[in-house]
Amino acid sequence: MPDTDECKKIIKEMNNNIEIYQQAVDTIKRAIVECQQLAIKKVANIQLALYYGIGRYLSQNTRVNTWGSGAIDEISSRLQREMPGLRGFSSRNLRYMRTFYEEWTTDLEIPTSKLDEVVWKSQFPNLSAEDIVAFSSIAFTHHTEILKYVKDRDARLYYIRQCALNSWKVETLIKHIKADDFHHQAQLPSNFAVAIPSHEQAIRAITAFKDSYLLDFINTEELGIRDPEDIDERVLEQEIVQNIKQFILTFGKDFSFIGNQYRIEAGGKEHFIDLLFYNRELQSLVAVELKAGEFKAAYLGQLHIYLQALDDYVRKPFENPSIGIILCKSAERTYVEYAVRDYDKPMGVATFRTTEEMPNNLRKALPNIEELRKLL
Repeated sequence: MPDTDECKKIIKEMNNNIEIYQQAVDTIKRAIVECQQLAIKKVANIQLALYYGIGRYLSQNTRVNTWGSGAIDEISSRLQREMPGLRGFSSRNLRYMRTFYEEWTTDLEIPTSKLDEVVWKSQFPNLSAEDIVAFSSIAFTHHTEILKYVKDRDARLYYIRQCALNSWKVETLIKHIKADDFHHQAQLPSNFAVAIPSHEQAIRAITAFKDSYLLDFINTEELGIRDPEDIDERVLEQEIVQNIKQFILTFGKDFSFIGNQYRIEAGGKEHFIDLLFYNRELQSLVAVELKAGEFKAAYLGQLHIYLQALDDYVRKPFENPSIGIILCKSAERTYVEYAVRDYDKPMGVATFRTTEEMPNNLRKALPNIEELRKLL
C-alpha cells in the first residue's frame, strides 16, 4: 500500500491532469462557439444579400405593373408548391424583401451573385465600415421591424448598431423602439463632465444613461391606479424589483442589480438607497433614487450623502467613484443642470414614463410584447 507521501503525489498529479484537461476543454469550447458565431453571421449576411436581390427583382417588375397586381401572391404560392417545406417566402415576406430593397437602394447596380460584405460596401458607400458590419450581421426580421416603425435614416442605423452590439432579440428591439431610445440617448442632464476627473470616464458615463426611461412593465390599470400620476414611490420600487430583469434591459448595458433599500451607515445614521447597481463598463456603483413626483433640488443633497457613504465604505479600491441617478416623474432640464452643477459627486436626473403615457399613435403602431412573443 502506498505511503502518505506517495498518495499525495498521485493525488497532485491527478489534480494537475484534471486542470489540464479542463483548460483543453475550455479552449476547444471557445473555438467552437467563435466558429458558430462566425457561421451564423455569414449565413445572415448571405441571406440578407439574397433577400435584397429578390427585393430588387420584385420591385423592378411590380412597381411598373409588368406582372400585374396579384403577382407576388401567385409567385409565393408557386414557390411553396414547387419547394415543399420552404420557409420565409410567404407573400408578406416577399413584400418585406421588396421594401428592404426600396428603403435602402441607391442608384448603384451590382450583381446579386456577390453574396458577401462587398455587396454592402458597394451599395452603401456612405456607410462606415462599422455600420456595414452591423447592417450585414443582424437578421432580416430585425431589419423588417426597424423599417416598419423607424423612418429616420440615422435612427435606423442607431437601432441596427445596437442590435449588432447587444445581440438584441426582436422583442427587445421592439421594446427599445417603443422607448424611443434614439432620441433619449446621452441626453441625461448631469454634472458628469465636471464631477468625473477622467474625460474618457465622463464620456462613458454620459453615454451610459438616457434622459427618459419607458417602464412599460408597470401597468397602472392592473395596479388599480386610474391616473399614472398617482403612482407612489414604494409601489414604483416594488414593481421595479419584481421586474428587475426588464428594468435592467431598459436601464442599459452592463448593469448588475445589488439590492433595494440598500443600508449604509454614515455619521452615525442609517441611510437606505432605493436601488443599487454596479456597472461593469463604468466600474462604478450606481445609486438610483426613485421619486414619484416632480424633481426637487433637495433630492440632490440626499443623493450626495449616499454617494459619499458609498465611496467611503462600500466602493472597492480599484473601482471608479460612485454615480447617482434620480429617477423621477418629471424634471425641467435647465433647472436640473443649474441645481446639480456645484456638486462634486457625479449625479444626473432622468424621468420615467409608463405605457399609458405614450402618445396614442405610437401605442397603436407598435405591437404588444406578449402578442409579438406569441407570433414568434
